[in-house]
Amino acid sequence: MVVIPKSHPKDISLYFHIPFCRKKCGYCHFYVLPDKEELKDLLDEGFSLEWESKKHLLKGFHLKSIYFGGGTPYLFGPERVKKILQRIETVFGNLDSIEITIEANPESIDSETLKQFRSAGVNRLSLGIQSLSTSELVTLTRDHPKNEALNAPLLAYEAGYTNISIDLMYDVPGQSLKSFDYSLSEALKLPITHISLYNLTFEPGTAFFKKQKELKKSLPSDESSHEMVLLAIKRFEEASFHQYEVSAFAKNNLYSIHNTGYWTARPFLGFGPSAFSYYQGSRFRNIAHLNKYIEKLRAGDDPKDFEENLEPESKTRELLLIGLRLNQGVCIEHLKLFGCHVSPSLLSEIETLTNNGFLTSRGTHLKLTQKGRLFFDTVGEHLV
Repeated sequence: MVVIPKSHPKDISLYFHIPFCRKKCGYCHFYVLPDKEELKDLLDEGFSLEWESKKHLLKGFHLKSIYFGGGTPYLFGPERVKKILQRIETVFGNLDSIEITIEANPESIDSETLKQFRSAGVNRLSLGIQSLSTSELVTLTRDHPKNEALNAPLLAYEAGYTNISIDLMYDVPGQSLKSFDYSLSEALKLPITHISLYNLTFEPGTAFFKKQKELKKSLPSDESSHEMVLLAIKRFEEASFHQYEVSAFAKNNLYSIHNTGYWTARPFLGFGPSAFSYYQGSRFRNIAHLNKYIEKLRAGDDPKDFEENLEPESKTRELLLIGLRLNQGVCIEHLKLFGCHVSPSLLSEIETLTNNGFLTSRGTHLKLTQKGRLFFDTVGEHLV
């Protein structure tokens, strides 16, 4: 069993949103921009300005992780990433013991650039493989063929990465249990240490959302979807990848330190257009527009366009729900460190979920049952 340490209110993580992509996939709902050098230079300036405006917020905190997400942050280049890490070192000192992740796509990587990122300080790679079925990659509008997906982790391993994560998807139109099992089997032959397993969703504003009526005709049934999840858990466990969260599996205890922060209420600061932050009980987001983001920073203004101070009841329900994503569950007493309080109405919801077989409890410790993990959306509807 993978045991996730509890977060402390003075732990913190940093997230940098790098929105550049060579092509936007049909299901992607993130803020994405074309892969152009002039836009990268703008963002480079923005990161520098935003760092200067926010670094005072980090005083007294212990850094746990750094994550470069996107988009395809690999396209930002090792030199620009190195500059960011050097700025962080001026506040936190040596980063050798800190998990530093960058996302990449199989078609964008090469051996030399991987080595340069590694020399810059990046020690964890997250690869957007999604599927190892040629037809499913076409359906998902991915830009890489199967052979590049298979080769990418090998290139990373040869470049010195010993902590490599991949993304896989289920609920893909036209996907069968057999084709999904093939992707699982091929993935488990690779030199990887972590797998994130996601189901395809149709988010507003995406190309897939606009044609969901057509796509849904060939979606796997709910029964097949559940069979895929159970099959994945079985295959992963057989290969020593242990489930530690609803959608995450780790080998050799190499769970995602960054992502577990989201599920254990660890504060985090986000940099870049559209980046979210959670800090001192407040959640805020930067404007999702590169030029406006830069304009605000150049004028000395805060680039955020959304802020929410969570009410105690909402905060408790939200932190309880995200904590339940972890297989080990969540301790209600520990949530009190983050200013949470369990109301009678929330206790009633917990009792209902427990009686219906979604939750199990021992004292003040709650966790999902297998049924609760399969039907996590139902749990969410009750709690939030």
